[in-house]
Amino acid sequence: MLLCALLHLALLSPPQAPPAPPPPGGYLYRATLLQAAPGKLLEVVDLYKAGWPGLRDSGDEAPIAMRHSQGDRWDLLLLFPMGSYEQFYARDRVIRREKAAAAARLELDRLRGDTARQEDVFVLGPPLEEARGKLGDAGLFHIEMFESLPGQRAGLYKEREMENAYAKALGEPENLIFVRDAGAAWDLFTVGPFRDLKHYAESADVPAAKQDEAAKAAGFDGARFVGPYLRTFIALHHDTLAVAVR
Repeated sequence: MLLCALLHLALLSPPQAPPAPPPPGGYLYRATLLQAAPGKLLEVVDLYKAGWPGLRDSGDEAPIAMRHSQGDRWDLLLLFPMGSYEQFYARDRVIRREKAAAAARLELDRLRGDTARQEDVFVLGPPLEEARGKLGDAGLFHIEMFESLPGQRAGLYKEREMENAYAKALGEPENLIFVRDAGAAWDLFTVGPFRDLKHYAESADVPAAKQDEAAKAAGFDGARFVGPYLRTFIALHHDTLAVAVR
Protein backbone atom coordinates (compact mmCIF):
# COMPACT_ATOMS: atom_id res chain seq x y z
CA MET A 1 0.00 0.00 0.00
CA LEU A 2 2.80 2.41 0.90
CA LEU A 3 4.51 1.80 -2.43
CA CYS A 4 1.23 2.44 -4.30
CA ALA A 5 0.69 5.66 -2.36
CA LEU A 6 4.22 6.89 -3.16
CA LEU A 7 3.75 6.09 -6.84
CA HIS A 8 0.42 7.93 -6.82
CA LEU A 9 2.07 11.01 -5.29
CA ALA A 10 4.89 10.88 -7.82
CA LEU A 11 2.39 10.86 -10.67
CA LEU A 12 0.56 13.83 -9.20
CA SER A 13 3.74 15.82 -8.56
CA PRO A 14 4.57 18.44 -11.20
CA PRO A 15 7.60 17.63 -13.37
CA GLN A 16 10.92 19.16 -12.40
CA ALA A 17 11.69 22.36 -14.27
CA PRO A 18 14.45 22.02 -16.86
CA PRO A 19 17.81 23.58 -16.07
CA ALA A 20 17.96 27.33 -16.57
CA PRO A 21 19.41 28.31 -19.95
CA PRO A 22 23.02 29.43 -19.93
CA PRO A 23 23.65 33.15 -19.42
CA PRO A 24 25.14 34.19 -22.79
CA GLY A 25 26.06 37.73 -23.71
CA GLY A 26 23.16 39.77 -24.93
CA TYR A 27 24.33 40.71 -28.43
CA LEU A 28 22.38 39.08 -31.27
CA TYR A 29 24.00 37.79 -34.46
CA ARG A 30 22.77 35.87 -37.47
CA ALA A 31 25.34 33.18 -38.19
CA THR A 32 25.21 32.01 -41.81
CA LEU A 33 26.97 28.86 -42.96
CA LEU A 34 27.29 29.15 -46.71
CA GLN A 35 28.45 26.55 -49.20
CA ALA A 36 29.28 27.94 -52.63
CA ALA A 37 28.09 26.27 -55.82
CA PRO A 38 30.79 24.19 -57.53
CA GLY A 39 33.52 26.47 -58.87
CA LYS A 40 31.92 29.62 -57.41
CA LEU A 41 33.73 30.06 -54.09
CA LEU A 42 36.06 32.82 -55.29
CA GLU A 43 33.10 34.69 -56.78
CA VAL A 44 31.30 34.58 -53.42
CA VAL A 45 34.45 35.73 -51.62
CA ASP A 46 34.75 38.62 -54.08
CA LEU A 47 31.17 39.63 -53.31
CA TYR A 48 32.07 39.73 -49.61
CA LYS A 49 35.19 41.81 -50.25
CA ALA A 50 33.23 44.26 -52.38
CA GLY A 51 30.62 44.68 -49.62
CA TRP A 52 28.01 42.03 -48.94
CA PRO A 53 25.09 42.36 -51.39
CA GLY A 54 22.19 44.36 -49.99
CA LEU A 55 24.14 45.93 -47.12
CA ARG A 56 25.27 49.08 -48.92
CA ASP A 57 23.21 52.04 -47.65
CA SER A 58 21.11 49.69 -45.50
CA GLY A 59 22.49 50.94 -42.20
CA ASP A 60 23.37 47.38 -41.19
CA GLU A 61 26.82 46.38 -39.95
CA ALA A 62 29.13 44.42 -42.26
CA PRO A 63 29.49 40.73 -41.33
CA ILE A 64 32.56 39.09 -39.82
CA ALA A 65 33.73 36.39 -42.24
CA MET A 66 35.71 33.17 -41.79
CA ARG A 67 36.67 30.93 -44.71
CA HIS A 68 36.74 27.14 -44.32
CA SER A 69 40.18 25.54 -44.40
CA GLN A 70 39.48 21.98 -43.28
CA GLY A 71 36.74 20.12 -41.42
CA ASP A 72 33.05 20.79 -42.03
CA ARG A 73 31.32 21.12 -45.42
CA TRP A 74 30.59 24.86 -45.50
CA ASP A 75 32.82 27.42 -47.24
CA LEU A 76 32.09 30.61 -45.30
CA LEU A 77 30.88 31.39 -41.80
CA LEU A 78 29.41 34.88 -41.72
CA LEU A 79 28.45 36.61 -38.47
CA PHE A 80 25.92 39.34 -39.26
CA PRO A 81 25.58 41.82 -36.35
CA MET A 82 21.97 42.46 -35.35
CA GLY A 83 22.15 43.82 -31.78
CA SER A 84 18.63 42.74 -30.88
CA TYR A 85 15.44 41.80 -32.72
CA GLU A 86 13.88 45.12 -31.69
CA GLN A 87 16.77 47.13 -33.11
CA PHE A 88 17.18 45.08 -36.27
CA TYR A 89 13.49 45.01 -37.18
CA ALA A 90 12.74 48.64 -36.27
CA ARG A 91 10.52 50.11 -38.98
CA ASP A 92 13.05 52.66 -40.30
CA ARG A 93 15.76 50.01 -40.56
CA VAL A 94 13.45 47.61 -42.38
CA ILE A 95 12.58 50.32 -44.91
CA ARG A 96 16.25 51.16 -45.49
CA ARG A 97 17.08 47.45 -45.83
CA GLU A 98 14.32 46.91 -48.40
CA LYS A 99 15.54 49.89 -50.47
CA ALA A 100 19.14 48.66 -50.32
CA ALA A 101 18.06 45.15 -51.37
CA ALA A 102 16.11 46.55 -54.31
CA ALA A 103 19.16 48.54 -55.45
CA ALA A 104 21.34 45.43 -55.15
CA ARG A 105 18.92 43.05 -56.89
CA LEU A 106 21.43 41.94 -59.55
CA GLU A 107 24.13 41.25 -56.94
CA LEU A 108 21.66 39.33 -54.78
CA ASP A 109 20.56 37.26 -57.78
CA ARG A 110 24.20 36.50 -58.51
CA LEU A 111 24.79 35.47 -54.90
CA ARG A 112 21.79 33.12 -54.97
CA GLY A 113 23.09 31.55 -58.17
CA ASP A 114 26.56 31.11 -56.66
CA THR A 115 25.23 29.46 -53.48
CA ALA A 116 24.60 25.71 -53.20
CA ARG A 117 23.56 25.56 -49.55
CA GLN A 118 22.85 27.99 -46.72
CA GLU A 119 22.10 27.43 -43.05
CA ASP A 120 21.18 30.23 -40.64
CA VAL A 121 21.13 30.27 -36.85
CA PHE A 122 20.40 33.30 -34.65
CA VAL A 123 22.80 33.35 -31.72
CA LEU A 124 23.53 35.41 -28.63
CA GLY A 125 27.18 36.12 -28.06
CA PRO A 126 29.75 38.66 -26.89
CA PRO A 127 29.35 42.38 -27.60
CA LEU A 128 30.16 43.36 -31.17
CA GLU A 129 33.20 45.44 -30.19
CA GLU A 130 34.71 42.43 -28.40
CA ALA A 131 33.94 40.06 -31.28
CA ARG A 132 35.41 42.39 -33.90
CA GLY A 133 38.48 43.02 -31.76
CA LYS A 134 39.32 39.40 -31.03
CA LEU A 135 38.32 37.95 -34.40
CA GLY A 136 39.65 40.84 -36.46
CA ASP A 137 43.18 40.37 -35.12
CA ALA A 138 43.22 36.62 -35.87
CA GLY A 139 44.35 34.79 -38.97
CA LEU A 140 43.12 31.31 -38.02
CA PHE A 141 39.98 30.14 -36.22
CA HIS A 142 39.10 26.89 -34.50
CA ILE A 143 35.32 26.58 -34.75
CA GLU A 144 33.41 23.95 -32.77
CA MET A 145 29.68 23.46 -33.27
CA PHE A 146 27.49 21.42 -30.93
CA GLU A 147 24.07 19.89 -30.58
CA SER A 148 23.58 19.13 -26.89
CA LEU A 149 21.94 16.11 -25.37
CA PRO A 150 18.39 16.76 -24.10
CA GLY A 151 18.46 19.03 -21.06
CA GLN A 152 22.24 19.50 -21.23
CA ARG A 153 22.63 22.88 -22.94
CA ALA A 154 23.37 24.68 -19.68
CA GLY A 155 25.95 22.03 -18.77
CA LEU A 156 27.55 22.38 -22.20
CA TYR A 157 27.77 26.15 -21.79
CA LYS A 158 29.41 25.71 -18.39
CA GLU A 159 31.90 23.21 -19.85
CA ARG A 160 32.84 25.75 -22.52
CA GLU A 161 33.49 28.31 -19.77
CA MET A 162 35.65 25.76 -17.96
CA GLU A 163 37.67 25.21 -21.13
CA ASN A 164 38.15 28.97 -21.39
CA ALA A 165 39.50 29.03 -17.83
CA TYR A 166 41.80 26.16 -18.77
CA ALA A 167 43.04 27.98 -21.88
CA LYS A 168 43.57 31.22 -19.95
CA ALA A 169 45.69 29.44 -17.34
CA LEU A 170 47.91 28.10 -20.14
CA GLY A 171 48.20 31.49 -21.83
CA GLU A 172 46.11 30.37 -24.83
CA PRO A 173 43.30 32.32 -26.53
CA GLU A 174 39.84 31.92 -25.03
CA ASN A 175 36.86 30.91 -27.16
CA LEU A 176 34.06 33.28 -28.03
CA ILE A 177 30.82 31.50 -27.14
CA PHE A 178 27.63 31.84 -29.21
CA VAL A 179 24.37 30.27 -28.00
CA ARG A 180 21.42 29.46 -30.25
CA ASP A 181 18.29 31.55 -29.94
CA ALA A 182 16.50 30.40 -33.11
CA GLY A 183 17.12 28.82 -36.49
CA ALA A 184 19.30 25.81 -37.31
CA ALA A 185 19.76 22.93 -34.90
CA TRP A 186 23.12 23.94 -33.40
CA ASP A 187 22.69 24.70 -29.69
CA LEU A 188 26.03 26.39 -29.29
CA PHE A 189 29.22 27.10 -31.17
CA THR A 190 32.56 28.56 -30.17
CA VAL A 191 35.26 30.35 -32.13
CA GLY A 192 38.86 30.22 -30.94
CA PRO A 193 40.99 32.98 -32.54
CA PHE A 194 44.67 32.32 -33.29
CA ARG A 195 47.39 34.18 -35.17
CA ASP A 196 48.16 31.24 -37.43
CA LEU A 197 48.53 27.44 -37.51
CA LYS A 198 51.77 27.59 -35.52
CA HIS A 199 50.04 29.52 -32.74
CA TYR A 200 47.20 26.97 -32.75
CA ALA A 201 49.69 24.10 -32.31
CA GLU A 202 51.63 25.70 -29.44
CA SER A 203 49.53 23.93 -26.82
CA ALA A 204 51.32 20.68 -27.74
CA ASP A 205 54.51 22.14 -26.23
CA VAL A 206 52.97 22.75 -22.78
CA PRO A 207 54.35 20.26 -20.21
CA ALA A 208 51.85 17.61 -19.12
CA ALA A 209 52.15 18.61 -15.46
CA LYS A 210 51.22 22.21 -16.25
CA GLN A 211 48.27 21.04 -18.37
CA ASP A 212 47.01 18.89 -15.50
CA GLU A 213 47.38 21.73 -13.01
CA ALA A 214 45.46 24.14 -15.26
CA ALA A 215 42.74 21.59 -16.00
CA LYS A 216 42.16 20.83 -12.33
CA ALA A 217 42.04 24.53 -11.47
CA ALA A 218 39.34 24.92 -14.15
CA GLY A 219 37.24 22.14 -12.59
CA PHE A 220 38.29 19.09 -14.64
CA ASP A 221 39.77 15.92 -13.14
CA GLY A 222 42.87 16.42 -15.28
CA ALA A 223 43.93 17.34 -18.81
CA ARG A 224 43.11 13.94 -20.26
CA PHE A 225 39.54 14.18 -18.94
CA VAL A 226 38.66 17.43 -20.75
CA GLY A 227 37.46 15.75 -23.96
CA PRO A 228 35.56 12.88 -22.27
CA TYR A 229 33.81 15.35 -19.94
CA LEU A 230 32.70 17.48 -22.92
CA ARG A 231 31.18 14.40 -24.53
CA THR A 232 28.84 13.85 -21.59
CA PHE A 233 26.87 16.89 -22.81
CA ILE A 234 26.78 16.52 -26.60
CA ALA A 235 24.88 14.56 -29.22
CA LEU A 236 26.76 16.01 -32.20
CA HIS A 237 30.05 17.89 -32.57
CA HIS A 238 31.69 19.38 -35.67
CA ASP A 239 35.21 20.86 -35.77
CA THR A 240 36.44 23.24 -38.44
CA LEU A 241 39.62 25.22 -39.01
CA ALA A 242 39.00 28.46 -40.88
CA VAL A 243 41.07 31.42 -42.02
CA ALA A 244 40.39 35.14 -42.12
CA VAL A 245 39.05 36.68 -45.32
CA ARG A 246 41.27 39.61 -46.18
